[in-house]
Amino acid sequence: MTEIVIQPLTAEAFAPFGDVITLKPEADKIINQGMCGRHHDLAEMDFADGRAGISLFNAQPRSLPYKLDMVERHPDGSQAFIPMTEHAFLVIVAKDLGGKPDTPVAFQTQPGQAINFHRNTWHGVLTPLAAPGLFAVVDRIGDGANLEEFWFDTAYQVVADQDQRSGIP
Repeated sequence: MTEIVIQPLTAEAFAPFGDVITLKPEADKIINQGMCGRHHDLAEMDFADGRAGISLFNAQPRSLPYKLDMVERHPDGSQAFIPMTEHAFLVIVAKDLGGKPDTPVAFQTQPGQAINFHRNTWHGVLTPLAAPGLFAVVDRIGDGANLEEFWFDTAYQVVADQDQRSGIP
């Protein structure tokens, strides 16, 4: 089984696949009687033949090493995952190679980070690393099958980097 080493989630590394949703260094606007910083328009939501909807997902936590045997994509809309806890989650993505996924890349979020997959981006399933796995999800609501799955002939094994394996923070 080929190993995929998890890397930290950064906006630059994730840019080909979507948006990292996190606070900017400075708020765009101060609102609510000066008590709230609004960090505005952090993700590009993109939907065809439907509308944006907000759903709650409650996923079972997974552990490392994680066996990755399938990825999926949504041709008709982007999909944002916003954790409702402070726990990290695993984000797996792959570039498209003529209708099939390239070798996957794995990221681990930090507290305060959420993600938005661009429309038609190959990605792994929701993979929280701790319970509860509660997420608000903003995605396309509409008619038609907005899901394509790809099963790998040989599964990948997603592992922590050497520092994480050694217990070094």
